[in-house]
Amino acid sequence: MADEKPEQQNDNNKQRDERPEPPPQKSRRRFIVIGVVAVLVVGAVLFWWHSTYYEDTDDAQVNGHLIQISARITGHVVKLNVDENQYVDAGTVLVEVDPKDYEVAVQQDEANLQSAEAAYEAAKVNVPVININTGSTLSSAGADVSSATATVAQTQKQLEAAEAGVAQAEANNTKSQLDLERYIPLVQKDVISKQQFDAAVAAANGNKAALAQSQANLLAAQDGVRIARDRVAQAQASFKTAQTAPQQVAIQKAKADQAAAEVEQVRAQLDQAKLNLSYTKIVAPVAGIVTRKSVEIGQNVSVGQNMMTLVSLDDIWITANFKETQLDHMRAGQAVTVTVDAYGGRKYDGKISQIGGATGSVLSLFPPENATGNYVKVVQRIPVRIDLTDPKQNSDHLLRPGMSVEPKVRVKN
Repeated sequence: MADEKPEQQNDNNKQRDERPEPPPQKSRRRFIVIGVVAVLVVGAVLFWWHSTYYEDTDDAQVNGHLIQISARITGHVVKLNVDENQYVDAGTVLVEVDPKDYEVAVQQDEANLQSAEAAYEAAKVNVPVININTGSTLSSAGADVSSATATVAQTQKQLEAAEAGVAQAEANNTKSQLDLERYIPLVQKDVISKQQFDAAVAAANGNKAALAQSQANLLAAQDGVRIARDRVAQAQASFKTAQTAPQQVAIQKAKADQAAAEVEQVRAQLDQAKLNLSYTKIVAPVAGIVTRKSVEIGQNVSVGQNMMTLVSLDDIWITANFKETQLDHMRAGQAVTVTVDAYGGRKYDGKISQIGGATGSVLSLFPPENATGNYVKVVQRIPVRIDLTDPKQNSDHLLRPGMSVEPKVRVKN
């Protein structure tokens, strides 16, 4: 055992001599430094690439239409067809209001329309009737004027004849009265016979009576002339009245037009009544989810009263608030990748459709007052609207208004 120890020691020494020497410590450090530098370079390149070709923000959310469902009429709610957070299709009847009052209004307006149409038909028929009647009246009045004028001429001739008869009767009466005066002394002296004197008396009395008759005929002829002239005046007045035939026809046409306008007015009232009847069924204008329901069966609602909110899930967009320093190369139409926080990073493809016209602070309820001595410059944010390139991406309606998202915009190709 003592002899073997030196040999074993020699073997061990040989084995230690045959082992490779470990690399220097400096070489290991060099590899580590090179690796770190490579990682930093790659990171710097990726950062430069991302900051040069992309802009992103975490200040973004999903937006959509929040439709306030309200009543357009007053009434009593008799039926409620939806519950809170229920999905409904477009055209679904949400609320029903008691329609009885509005049905009665429709029936009344229908009756009024029939009455107005009958009045219009009567007024329209009277237009040609009045046209014919006034034409006939005008012709008749013209003939009456001509006839009355001719009668005046005739009575004037009769008056002249009566005046001549009076003159003749006066002459005869004068002669007979003179003869009678001459016969009186002669009969007293018996120069003439009693028979001749009686004949002279009879002739004087007859001529006196003839004078009275002629004077009466003259008065009658004068009255006839006056009456004939009155008839002429009356016929001329009737003729002037008949000359208003076009105006009378125009008046009747105006009445017919007024009746037609009343028909249209009543028809409009009937249409409004039918609209009010249709408003008793409140339907969903678009598909969406019902929320904030504040109406119940038996409740009386008024015009404009909000009953529920309908959240539309078909028309969805993203509102991203980018810093003003990020908008240098941002334009409408650029491609956007939207990552949704709620679904484990699910991505949607979109594009920029609009860039806001003002910053969010300016559009806030209380804009900042910068005209002070303590003004500090703060980077502002401007809202940018992003629409989905294909709305079918949200066919499962997973995107809901208010969800947080992270859009990444490709600003350079």
